[in-house]
Amino acid sequence: MARKKVDHIGIVVRDLETSISFYQEVLDLKLKARVLHTNGVIQLAFLGYDGTDETEIELIQGYSDSLPSEATIHHFAITVDDIEEEYARIQKLENVKLIDEEIITLPNGYRYFYIYGPEKEWIEFFQR
Repeated sequence: MARKKVDHIGIVVRDLETSISFYQEVLDLKLKARVLHTNGVIQLAFLGYDGTDETEIELIQGYSDSLPSEATIHHFAITVDDIEEEYARIQKLENVKLIDEEIITLPNGYRYFYIYGPEKEWIEFFQR
């Protein structure tokens, strides 16, 4: 089985710039990358502490216009060494429902797919 670790936590935000500033100024996180999703709408910002592949915070703007007043955690991600191997393994499991019908590749080369957890939470398998 491929090596795994928690890669990042995705948080849906209304204002990406305000959230980036807050996380940098208050939590001393560093902006590591910004990516416009391939759908041309969703904007992503990845923040972390030390420039390595430590667990990151992913801020997500444009996913939903109807957010509650509380923070919304969209998903958590598990790093995998071989995304295709994991996708094939997950497809064979009868008790797991895939959200994505294929592996998605972002413009920066990151690849991922989502599954539902038992409470319909989103779990992402992610390869940098």
